[in-house]
Amino acid sequence: MSRSGSLLHNGMMLRLFIRPLLFWVALLAFPTESRAQTLRGSPASVNRIYQQAIDQELSFFPSATAIRESVESGDLVRLTGNADYTLSDVSYPYAVPAAQTFVVRLASQYRSACGEQLVVTSATRPAAMRLVNSVDKTVHPTGMAIDLRKPTNSRCLTWLRKTLLTLNSAGVLEAVEEFNPPHFHVAVFPTQYGSYVSALSGTQIAAAAPAARATTAVTAAPSRSSSSSSSRYRVRAGDSLWTIARKNNISVQALQAANNLRGSRIVVGQTLVIPAR
Repeated sequence: MSRSGSLLHNGMMLRLFIRPLLFWVALLAFPTESRAQTLRGSPASVNRIYQQAIDQELSFFPSATAIRESVESGDLVRLTGNADYTLSDVSYPYAVPAAQTFVVRLASQYRSACGEQLVVTSATRPAAMRLVNSVDKTVHPTGMAIDLRKPTNSRCLTWLRKTLLTLNSAGVLEAVEEFNPPHFHVAVFPTQYGSYVSALSGTQIAAAAPAARATTAVTAAPSRSSSSSSSRYRVRAGDSLWTIARKNNISVQALQAANNLRGSRIVVGQTLVIPAR
């Protein structure tokens, strides 16, 4: 083969090699919708969950004593179990109100679809309690994370996967399917999930826990003159429109309207008008 012919042949072979390589590089650089819609864990998923905890100013409870104090102040609420769900070996059966509401709602739907109880295997854990398979940026100490036992019934497992994927897509939580041990790790985003449920119901989220803030441990209560007139509330660290509305037994929409808010963003120190119920 002549030198020119050899160069031509080598160039053709190089193009045949590069084209599929470029295809796979492009696929990895721009994930398709189907790739995004999974329950696979990843460092990016861990970072997203952790950043949500930081952005919503949730407290990372360092010890069992801190958890007990947060329960007494109403920042964490108890997962009691009911006809739809049960708890298995849960050392600290507490969660932020939004996570508790998630469990109650999901369990009711799960039992209707599968005819069996949903099983919760973990909730809040103190930061000092590190499990072998936990990650450095675990959010269990905040009370926003719930672990669910993986169903052995294939039909129920399929239903649970699809439901968690739907909620993942809605951006109200991040669910990851774990395999050692087999369970679903679900991090509920309090503000987003509260708004999501409020939108479904048309009013404030249904009471699933005592009126309490869902986040950081501050025990001071808002000043209210009476239930028949408006009052004012100073935003504290960890507050959200949903937690403030729920605590005052009003809807998020009513709170937004009373304060001319178009979105859900509030800042620490901001004074909000609490409309009469």
